[in-house]
This record gives sequence, structure tokens and C-alpha cells, in this order.
Amino acid sequence: MPTLRFALFGNLFQAQKAVAVERLLQVLEAHGATVAVDEPFSRLLRDELHVGLPAKATLISGEAFEADYVISLGGDGTFLEAARRVADKGIPILGVNMGRLGFLADIVPEDIGTVISQIYEGHCTIEERSLLQLTYDHGAPEGHPYALNEVAVLKRDVSSMISINVSINGEYLTTYQADGLIVNTPTGSTGYALSVGGPILQPGSRTLGLVPVAPHSLTARPLVLTDDVVVTLTVAARNHRFLVALDGRSEKCAEDVRLTIRRAPFTIKVLKRPDQNFFSTLREKLMWGADVRGAEIRD
Repeated sequence: MPTLRFALFGNLFQAQKAVAVERLLQVLEAHGATVAVDEPFSRLLRDELHVGLPAKATLISGEAFEADYVISLGGDGTFLEAARRVADKGIPILGVNMGRLGFLADIVPEDIGTVISQIYEGHCTIEERSLLQLTYDHGAPEGHPYALNEVAVLKRDVSSMISINVSINGEYLTTYQADGLIVNTPTGSTGYALSVGGPILQPGSRTLGLVPVAPHSLTARPLVLTDDVVVTLTVAARNHRFLVALDGRSEKCAEDVRLTIRRAPFTIKVLKRPDQNFFSTLREKLMWGADVRGAEIRD
């Protein structure tokens, strides 16, 4: 049996995860795995959850780590942070759901032992998920310029809309008068974009979504594009500034900056159980096809 290296990242605000983490560490130790733990997460385990790490466990600081697999313990937000840390390393990520809905983190804690065994047996599959890359015509985004879910431009003012000029491959498309605009990957189509009326995109479909947030015109509908296009945005705002958010990490931006969004040159690898696929996740998470009318009448 090969010796595999696992890197663990976890949500720092979920004290109820102690039993699941202990179970995971026991399973990894039983398989002879080597373990590296993100340093802030290791402090939570030691100081608050009183979970002991294996004697040979190492700590991860920053992005300088190596592993065969990454395990994210938390919700989708924790998974997105793990993906940011993995970046272009090409390490598959397994998401264990300690949160609520969990489209990315879709393994329940009770199945940890089974999934680790499936990894060692070579039964798990890997899905390649595209990312978006954001650049400015002058200056640069703060920190990590990539997004697994979406890049969003949003108003800062609670009362006034912003004007967003959109060009596709250098050709003017339209100007949205709206609270914002989301450019999302297929992965992000079940996140923020879905909540404002965007379409669900199948992973691997090589598409991206253009979804306005509270547009002033009823004719401003979501648009699906192939992901080989280059989307250019310029924004006008009453207070001359707006927000740019990459997977929820937001920063202020001046309206004289032109934003360019394109497919990133690398992908994120998502580890899936052999019995999992995108459509079963839709049925389970969004309750597609479920008829709740009878339940309502009985209640």
C-alpha cells in the first residue's frame, strides 16, 4: 500500500467538528498516511477542540506545501480557501461538509472512512474545474487573482446603481445599470449567481455565465458564453468607486480601472466518490424532482 501525503485545511469556527477530525486522523494513521495540517487549523484542534495530531504531523504555513491530496473540512467557503492555497499545484481536493448546503464540500463526515479507503483503492474520480483570472489595465488585484466560483463587480453605495460597460473579445456588448454583475464559472453557477437568477452550468461544459445583479431593465437577462472569450468591464459609479469580489474576497476599486476576465491557465482538481456525479448532487442539494406538496398537506 503506497504512503500517501494528505494536507488538511479546516474551518476555524466550527467546534462541533472534533469527532469527525479525530475519526479522519485515525483513519489516515491506520492507512500509514503522512499528514500536514494548516497552522491556524492545528491551533484550533489543539487549543479548543483538544484533538491531538499524529506524532509525525507537520504544519503548513502559507502556500509552501506538498501533498498527494488535500482534505477540506468545513463548508464551501473552506473549500474555496483550500483551492486558493492549492492554486496551480494540481493537487486533488476532497471536500468534507461540516456546514450547510455544500456543493463543493459534499462528503458527509460519517463517510470519511469509506472515502479514504476508496482513495487508496483507486476508485475515486477527479473532476477538473476551471477558474477565472482577473487583471487590471493598471495596477493589480490584491492577493490571489483567480476565482473558482466568480468575479463580481458590485456597488459600494446602498442606494445608487452602477453602470457596467461590457465588451466580449473587444466588441461592445451592453451597459448594465444594476447593483452589480457576476462573471461565473460552471462551479460558481450554483453559488451567488444562482441566487440572483443565473443558470446552472454543468462542470466541464467550458462555459461561463454573465449574470446581472438587480438590473434596472427587465430585458437584461443572464447570458452564457464559451469560456475562451475575454470579458472586459469598465464601471462608472456615483462615488467613483466600486467593489470587486473574487470568491467573496472583496476589494475597493476606482472607476478609471478597466477589468479583464479570462479563463485561468490551470484548473482545480476536485475528488469525487465513484457514486457521485453533478446530477445526483443537484437532486440531493436542490431537491430537484421532489414533490413536497403532499408533505405540506399532511402538515
